[in-house]
Amino acid sequence: MWNPAIETMSRENLRELQLKRLQETVALAYDKVPHYREKFDQAGLKPQDVKSLDDLARLPFTVKTDLRDHYPFGLFAAPLKDIVRVHASSGTTGKPIVVGYTRGDIATWAEVMARTIGMVNTTSEDVVQVAYGYGLFTGGLGLHYGAENIGATVVPISGGNTKRQIMLMQDFGSTVLCCTPSYALFITEVFLESGIPRESLKLRAGLFGAEPWSDAMRRDIEEKLKIDAVDIYGLTEVIGPGVASECLCKEGLHICEDHFIPEIIDPETGAVLPPGKPGELVFTTITKKGFPVLRYRTRDITLLMDEPCACGRTHIRMARVMGRSDDMLIIRGVNVFPSQIESVLLSISHTEPHYLIVVDREKALDTLEVWIEVSEELFRDEVRGLEQLERRIHDEIESVLGISVKVKLVEPKTIQRSEGKAKRVIDKRDLVKQ
Repeated sequence: MWNPAIETMSRENLRELQLKRLQETVALAYDKVPHYREKFDQAGLKPQDVKSLDDLARLPFTVKTDLRDHYPFGLFAAPLKDIVRVHASSGTTGKPIVVGYTRGDIATWAEVMARTIGMVNTTSEDVVQVAYGYGLFTGGLGLHYGAENIGATVVPISGGNTKRQIMLMQDFGSTVLCCTPSYALFITEVFLESGIPRESLKLRAGLFGAEPWSDAMRRDIEEKLKIDAVDIYGLTEVIGPGVASECLCKEGLHICEDHFIPEIIDPETGAVLPPGKPGELVFTTITKKGFPVLRYRTRDITLLMDEPCACGRTHIRMARVMGRSDDMLIIRGVNVFPSQIESVLLSISHTEPHYLIVVDREKALDTLEVWIEVSEELFRDEVRGLEQLERRIHDEIESVLGISVKVKLVEPKTIQRSEGKAKRVIDKRDLVKQ
């Protein structure tokens, strides 16, 4: 462990620390951020009303539109002269969501990222290849600072140029790879095609995040690259990566509770749910000074696990993200997550871990079509084999989702690859005038 004194702190001491820091953060937000002061006043609350951790549920939520409406610096709690860096979210339309970090916030980020990288036993003897994007995206610099904090050698290669990634992985002796899981799949594919012997790599672990992925995809990466692949979680609005991370037990992601308080709520009612019940993940930061957020609705669907972990860490764990409430597809009244389809596909042999979900509307009826790449071997085989595979995939997806679906098998490398977050869904209904 990077910081065993904190990571194995007793629950009682941790809750005492959380309350103290929560009270300080609420006072800071109320005093320095007009938006929060207005929200509190509307709810008839004052910072001194937070007397226990249970009072957190009384505070108003923060949602993404709040951040957009106060672009660029309206939610900062520190003056710009004290902000040493800004980052911004990726993948949004219009203006990005901008967050600011004080020098202390950067130190906090490096600390939680060191814990993250330490989850796979990284030390100063390791070479960490960071293939997340650098720049306004938080991924690259987050992993970079964490690895440097540990004292590991950092290869700040960023994303793209996959053949060069593999060459430097060999030449520099990289032991830990950091990137999105979809890019890890692409690197794996290019590596296997190259014919380079696996013995030429020292790679032993991968830290993959920034998008949901299934256990089936994890097994695929681990078997082909011969590494331990763990899930990491974070979001720009909270701090970036480093909010939660799997250990090598791979039974949930440990949340850095001394910096972030998690809640699970019913996404419809906002009611707080107990551990073990799936719902929407909400975070409150309790140490950030430049950009504190209170009860931020992440839209990620997961659950909290309060059982002890075999690794000895005491911080509560979250299950791997099952999907997003705002990425959820509603097909003929049925809630569908892409991860459900991915799990089916990766459990069936002769399919490749590349797929595309196409949603359309025909005569006022929603349609769902799934394109799946098949192996080169099967694609060259007789038509009968393809028809049997298509029928099996069709039946298993319909069994899981409970709605009809069309399946289209395509030849290898038909679906566009990604060096960042994979685009898994095309929803054509957005283009149709209702």
